[in-house]
Amino acid sequence: LALFPGVSRSGATIMGGMLGGLSRFAATEFSFFLAIPTMFAATLYSLLKEWDHLTLADIPMFAVGFVAAFLGGLAVVRFMLAYVGQHSFAPFAWYRIIFGGLLLLYFHYHPWTSPG
Repeated sequence: LALFPGVSRSGATIMGGMLGGLSRFAATEFSFFLAIPTMFAATLYSLLKEWDHLTLADIPMFAVGFVAAFLGGLAVVRFMLAYVGQHSFAPFAWYRIIFGGLLLLYFHYHPWTSPG
């Protein structure tokens, strides 16, 4: 759920950091640090919501999932920080502009209708 539809949490925090005078790299790093409590809270909420359905047999599955998510996340964060240190955000901006334009055209010619 976003304050403004289509605006990601990381995009908003990176832009806010840059508007506050941080470099691209520092703003991106700051955004990743801000994600830690958000992701932790979301995970805890999901875990508590499903607590009654969990068994001891689920522990290995959670362990494998945790390790895989941690290693994957670490690799992506390292790649993204290295990328941001050497490149601009222009490809991301162009992607958002083009994709948004295509969505506007699609929904203009295929109006959204509710079932029933």
